[in-house]
Order: sequence, then structure tokens, then C-alpha cells
Amino acid sequence: MKQMSLHVVGANHPNADGGNRRFETLLCVPGEPIELIPEPKNPADPNAIAVFSSRNVQIGYLTADRAPWIGGMLRNGRPIEAIFQAATPAGAAIRIGFDGDHPVLPPADATRATPPDPATVEFWPDEIYPDD
Repeated sequence: MKQMSLHVVGANHPNADGGNRRFETLLCVPGEPIELIPEPKNPADPNAIAVFSSRNVQIGYLTADRAPWIGGMLRNGRPIEAIFQAATPAGAAIRIGFDGDHPVLPPADATRATPPDPATVEFWPDEIYPDD
């Protein structure tokens, strides 16, 4: 399986049309298609890759460390398919599949502890000592 998750940043910046990236990110549903658009004329970074929701609203950019790599693949015609994975504090996470591999959401975080069932927990209260 040729897949990976990538961060999307810049959610707090407004879009050129005044659209709210953070709000659009909250409308995204895990698994919905995402479009990656290279911006070679971006004055801040010619390697910038804009990330758009399925409603064609920008939700941010790929991080500066990954954008040149992904941009090179896009320029060379390598097939890349992206889906929305989750909203994050910095913006979002997307899942990318390479070379015709359809991206699949990773399983839910298995490291999160689930609270124990109260019916199965033995509770022994501290002894109560009488006041002298």
C-alpha cells in the first residue's frame, strides 16, 4: 500500500475571496475527496501546494517540507489521490494514495485508553477513623 498522511497548515488565514478555511475544514467529512493544486506563482513559496475541499474551498496548504516533494510528483504526472482525514489544531490531516492506490483512512487511534466499565471496577474506600 502506497499511502501516507500529511498535515495541512494555514487554516487561520482567510482565503482571497474572504472564505474561512477553519470553518470549511469543520465542514469536511473524513473520506471526502481533496484536491491538491500547485501554486508556482505563489510569492511566499513557489513550491506551495494549496489544498481544496470537495466544495472547491481552500482549507490551507501542505507543509513547506512536503510541498516540493508532492509538487514534483504532480508535475511529473504521478497519480495522486487525496481524501480528508481529520481536523487538527493546526488545520487538517489528509490521506494520500500514490500510483493508483486509493487512500484509506487509518484505523482509529488504538492507543487511546478507554475508560473502564464502572461495574467491573472494585472500589475500596479509605477507612474512616473516629475523631479523638
